[in-house]
Amino acid sequence: MDISVLEKLEKLSHLRIAEEKREEVLEQLSEILAYVENLKELDTEELDSYFSTLDGGTPLREDLPLNDPEVPKIILEHAPEARDDFFIVPAIIE
Repeated sequence: MDISVLEKLEKLSHLRIAEEKREEVLEQLSEILAYVENLKELDTEELDSYFSTLDGGTPLREDLPLNDPEVPKIILEHAPEARDDFFIVPAIIE
């Protein structure tokens, strides 16, 4: 991982990394790549794609909808602008 790769990543992601943070980000990305390289060493040929380390698979919970009429009110209270239970946003199509 070097500065040219970081610049390409910035361009692809449309992000800008501050000059003083570049070394830190390069170090973190290098650590991530090293971790991925370690994972490549694992032999997963014998494992099914749905393999789980938990007996019986991943535990599931009952999917119950939350029907609290206060939640939308609380959310709209924090909106920059709202009216009649809707967010007011600037028009983006002319």
